[in-house]
Amino acid sequence: MSQGPATAAGDAGVSDAGKGQEGVSLPADAEGWAAFFGRYRDIVLVANSDKVDMAALVEQFGPDALFVFFNKVYKVLSAPFGGAALLVARSSEAGANIVYRREVETVAGYFQAPGFAGILNLKAADRERFSAAGEFGSRSVGFLDLSHHFVGFYPEGRLPSSGFALAVWLAERRLPGRVTLAGFSGQRGEDRKLFRIHDWIFEQIVQRLLVQAGRINTVGEAAPAGNLARIADRFPEVEARDIVLVASDILAARLDEADTVIDGLLSATRWQRMLRRAFRRLKPKTRKQKLADSKVGAGEGAARR
Repeated sequence: MSQGPATAAGDAGVSDAGKGQEGVSLPADAEGWAAFFGRYRDIVLVANSDKVDMAALVEQFGPDALFVFFNKVYKVLSAPFGGAALLVARSSEAGANIVYRREVETVAGYFQAPGFAGILNLKAADRERFSAAGEFGSRSVGFLDLSHHFVGFYPEGRLPSSGFALAVWLAERRLPGRVTLAGFSGQRGEDRKLFRIHDWIFEQIVQRLLVQAGRINTVGEAAPAGNLARIADRFPEVEARDIVLVASDILAARLDEADTVIDGLLSATRWQRMLRRAFRRLKPKTRKQKLADSKVGAGEGAARR
């Protein structure tokens, strides 16, 4: 298990570099985080969705619940949150997103003591890098490395979203408390875009299966009954396995037809894409790309020394 940069794991998976103003520490390994989450009867993971009603969530779960927020919390919080809270800061190649975007103070400013436990710096892919604890200011900081947890499970070429990664990990730990997801619909809101780096279809499938298995819970609108479920209800004499096999065959055929059309579109737009790639090479690197390149270069230099 990787530790936070420039830190050494202490007793029970706690990093000394993660100590906040009051000397409170957060874990730096999976076992430590399992013990941390195990203290709560309710763990509510709050997505950055316009469908989230924070006032209703607080009323429903009460003061003893731990509310877990992710990255850009100003999408769901309009005022400081005084309840028990944990902020998950997802990492990228350049370190924690809120660090390289210089949003630490803005985001952390939505949380108040004594309820705010601190920041969990999360990585879910090998190429992602932790930020140093000091880059989050004086707040308590912990680290959770799930970069190998989803290898061979999550679709290749995509990365698990922060909420999905933490929810699945918590479900698999089988903690005594109840894990509830709020706003994890995988649907695009009016002012929200879905990042294609995540496989939203896969995540929604896993989420629904975990709900059906009783491993996690959800709040908000219940998932609509699927077409296949309605077919099974209408024709109970037909085996569910046969319905799935037939549906899969038809879906595969439709996708094959779509691939043929897409190939034609790719041929017709070949020159446009060549021009786009040429202009993209001329575009200056973003700050995120420069930070990632500098860290890679520094690591290679250290290795040569």
